[in-house]
Amino acid sequence: MTDWREYAMATNLERFRKDLDRLISQGERLEFLMLKEVMQGDKLDELIRKQVGAENAKAFLKDLPDLHEDYEAWYSESLALLRQILPDRVSNFIGLYEKPKGRKSIDYGNYVMQDFLQGLQVTLHGKVKVDMKAALPQYTQQLAILKAAKTRFESSLFEIRQILQADIFDSEISAARELMKHNYLRAAGTIAGVVLEKHLRQVCDDHSVTITKGNPGIGDLNELLKANSIIDVPQWRYISMLGDIRNLCSHNKHKEPTIEHVTDLIDGTDKVLKTVV
Repeated sequence: MTDWREYAMATNLERFRKDLDRLISQGERLEFLMLKEVMQGDKLDELIRKQVGAENAKAFLKDLPDLHEDYEAWYSESLALLRQILPDRVSNFIGLYEKPKGRKSIDYGNYVMQDFLQGLQVTLHGKVKVDMKAALPQYTQQLAILKAAKTRFESSLFEIRQILQADIFDSEISAARELMKHNYLRAAGTIAGVVLEKHLRQVCDDHSVTITKGNPGIGDLNELLKANSIIDVPQWRYISMLGDIRNLCSHNKHKEPTIEHVTDLIDGTDKVLKTVV
């Protein structure tokens, strides 16, 4: 059960990363499409040449998708992702898209992406006051928010993993307690022992402790943590005692664990999860 959940956790994190990379790439393409829509003549030709080279310019222009359809899909997907990864910037992202409520006049400061998508242009006394170019800074800011989400995601990936890992371990400890309540003592002790072993391995990884043994057990990991001064002698002795109970539950078929043994192992594992980090 634990392995499946850990696999799901890793898969979800990788999906977030891939989605962000794809949306940022799409966003940069959309930025070019917006520039294409508001630029004309030599400036546009120069932009295309820089983007793809003069020899590929005609084919490049022919293969470009529809800006409006692509933007709406990009916006919806980006918004959904931001709600999960960078919720404190969601209102800013929406504000750059939606028309402000109660807006009485339109200028460069409050022209938004909805205006751009509708091709809105404001004139005053026959002169253009605001045109579609006003949306460029708004879109650039939206793309910047998405890139900030990517930076935030990468910088806090360790924190995210720790939170998800803690949730998984809490669930496993609860499962062990439920099994113990129904007198499945070996199964309860085995689950608690697996949680303890995985946590100790995670602590080694977090502290960049090199693990040379192929399949280290609780005793091996406990020794490494003591040797690297991550735990003190009393903690080492306590974890050694928990390891002995785990072995009784998982390996010793000649002696049955008691409810006191399993209670000590489950409670002790829960304590180590909170105190050895």
